[in-house]
Amino acid sequence: MRIVFVCLGNICRSPAAEGVMRKLAPDLTLDSAGTGGWHVGDAPYGPMQDAAKRRGVDLSQLKARQFTSADFENFDLIVAMDQQNKADIERLRPAGNQTPVQLMADTDVSDPYYTRDFDAALTMIEEAAKRLLVDISQRRDR
Repeated sequence: MRIVFVCLGNICRSPAAEGVMRKLAPDLTLDSAGTGGWHVGDAPYGPMQDAAKRRGVDLSQLKARQFTSADFENFDLIVAMDQQNKADIERLRPAGNQTPVQLMADTDVSDPYYTRDFDAALTMIEEAAKRLLVDISQRRDR
């Protein structure tokens, strides 16, 4: 399964989700992107890298990129970090494309770039990632 995680700038939440999922499910094809292009080519934000590293998740090799309509063809599942990201993703959906877009968690994953609470965001991402893996397993069993 090919999954892309999407947030606003691709420097905090979505690279953290990619890193957490890589640790939990190294057999999946994973990527992350941002709906905005401000940070294209940048490494994940330092404080997020530090918080992830304390949990055994290395984000140092990741680089930000912008989500594009081609991602609908390149991935089997698109996972948004919040409702606004999901709406921005849906605006790029090619006509007739059926790739599912879903939220990472039951509620928006708050952006720690603004809240400064990197640990809370990571905890929410880790819990949601475990639920996502159960969901993926159930999809495969159908």
